[in-house]
Amino acid sequence: MSVQKEIKKITTNTLLKMKAGGEKISMLTAYDFSFAKIIDGAGIDIILVGDSASNVMAGHETTLPITLDQMIYHAQSVVRGIDRCLVVVDMPFGTYQSNSEIALASAIKIMKETGGHSVKFEGGEEVVDSVKKIVSAGIPVMGHLGLTPQSIYKFGTYTVRAKEEDEAEKLKKDALLLQKAGAFAIVLEKIPAALAKEVSESLTIPTIGIGAGQDCDGQVLVMHDMLGINTEFKPRFLRQYANVNELATAAVQQYIKDVKSKDFPNKEEQY
Repeated sequence: MSVQKEIKKITTNTLLKMKAGGEKISMLTAYDFSFAKIIDGAGIDIILVGDSASNVMAGHETTLPITLDQMIYHAQSVVRGIDRCLVVVDMPFGTYQSNSEIALASAIKIMKETGGHSVKFEGGEEVVDSVKKIVSAGIPVMGHLGLTPQSIYKFGTYTVRAKEEDEAEKLKKDALLLQKAGAFAIVLEKIPAALAKEVSESLTIPTIGIGAGQDCDGQVLVMHDMLGINTEFKPRFLRQYANVNELATAAVQQYIKDVKSKDFPNKEEQY
């Protein structure tokens, strides 16, 4: 029997067991109560309350504008909707980069105010002190390497990272540093599949891939992308599992038609 099916509540320890047993980890983003309830009820292992809320919920071009309080609001909503999965909350841009004291204060605020189970933030060697400090305070940390969207203005593009040898070497080193600092898992975003395989095999903690190939220990997608709510974003790594945009548009159009033609509400639909 799979580890995932035996467990009443998914914890960071469950994920380590899943990696050790070769069982893949499923992760999706969610930002509100209703979708969190659906996704958790479907049996997901991890919900990430992503700073991608900045894009898909608030309509910003990047993840940079979203604030700590806004992330906390989304995470509170998600936590109320779940029974079983592990909830990871993204620490937004500006809440951990400057020093480890600020990073710890931000992580504590997230944990106290949301009821979430862990935090995630981007970076390697430069954030190791923050990882250590937050983990030593009893807060689980998920790392994030490769394409780090909060650094978009530094990179200037969302293309694949670590194709060059020096960047690949740094990523391998950073992954080991994050593990040593106490991270319980690492997201690998948009890096060559061969590199992701090598990194995954070098670690005892699980890797979660997005555009990083099939050899990561788990996979994550943004809910709005995989459900076809957001139709503009079509990278190679995205598999769309539904077309909610089409369904919702058709439903709204039918509703408008029924209202205009006085078909809705009918006699059975009034008091």
